[in-house]
Amino acid sequence: MKLRQIAHSRTGDKGNISNISVIAFDSENYEFLCQHVTAERVSAHFAEIVRGEVTRYEMPSIGALNFVLTLALGGGVTRSLALDAHGKGLSSALLDLDLPDIVAHEISASRRFRTEAG
Repeated sequence: MKLRQIAHSRTGDKGNISNISVIAFDSENYEFLCQHVTAERVSAHFAEIVRGEVTRYEMPSIGALNFVLTLALGGGVTRSLALDAHGKGLSSALLDLDLPDIVAHEISASRRFRTEAG
């Protein structure tokens, strides 16, 4: 199963640092994300691109994980000759991460994230 089946993502940048947020489509899948989308796995996934550390921040109230990737953008927008100097494509690349299959009734990718309030 691919990460894109249970989550979507957004990317931001500051200098040579990229951050990627991974947001569960459904709150029921947040713990699964926490268990299987670790900083170590993200670092390994981007081993050819990211030259620094990968740090994960958990945001359970919104069902999201935020990854900060240092030394990830070839020096930053003003120094890099890369076609994707802002690193926007990194979010799509992360969604291609392989995850263990979960039981069909545990996944509800067609629904969007729900909070306790409603």
